[in-house]
Amino acid sequence: MINTGDTAWVLMSGALVLFMTPGLAIFYGGMVRVKSTLNMMMMSFAAIGVTTILWVLYAYSLAFAPDAGHGLIGNFENVGLNKTITEVIGAPGHQIPKLAYVMFQLTFAIITVALLSGAIADRAKYSSWLIFIGIWVTLVYAPIAHWTFARDGWINARLGALDFAGGTVVEINSGAAALALALVLGRREGFKSDPMRPHNMPLVLLGAGMLWFGWFGFNAGSALGASQLAATAMINTQIATATAAMSWLLYEKWRQGRATTLGVASGAIAGAV
Repeated sequence: MINTGDTAWVLMSGALVLFMTPGLAIFYGGMVRVKSTLNMMMMSFAAIGVTTILWVLYAYSLAFAPDAGHGLIGNFENVGLNKTITEVIGAPGHQIPKLAYVMFQLTFAIITVALLSGAIADRAKYSSWLIFIGIWVTLVYAPIAHWTFARDGWINARLGALDFAGGTVVEINSGAAALALALVLGRREGFKSDPMRPHNMPLVLLGAGMLWFGWFGFNAGSALGASQLAATAMINTQIATATAAMSWLLYEKWRQGRATTLGVASGAIAGAV
């Protein structure tokens, strides 16, 4: 028996999380130099396209299908979304279609990939980025998602770790990968000699606002139902984001004598994380 209220909430949350990726494209696009804006934004849209195709073909199966007891990677049971069309998941009374969960987790994978693009602004070919997405989703994201989110993943089953809304799979994973990319590619040409200020702060603020809005689906949607837990996650997200934004402004005012628009956007994103 499908719970229509919970299903509606998960479907809407998936749409909200997907909305974060165009928001990230605008956020990053406003922070780079004019010549890099379209390339920067297209990297996020490439993340949507390539990750979706791989997720349907095999990445969802690697992330969430059962493993052979090792807890490292799923099998190929759900390749091409096999055995997901009619199945349901969840506790009795709160069951949702498995496809709703597949879509929700897909949007997590998309935003995680898109986050990495900010670490390589101005110094990666678009074609190389497309190849990187395929390799990274297959060899990094899918295994770590299995370790943490899958019922038999080793971090989940053996260590008892709790990752409610992607703190490990999305935030730590993307942060570590972004650092690795930045170290491998090195500094941008003209670093510290050419001005590299954000070229369009209204875009940065608009993108930050879109991310703030989408983050409610990211966190509250992870309850996988319209529940008290979802309400708690939503209010916590709002409090953390707003408080961090204002704290960043106060710190800038104290340290530099003036608050900045980039500061409030940076604080909001940090608080949402």
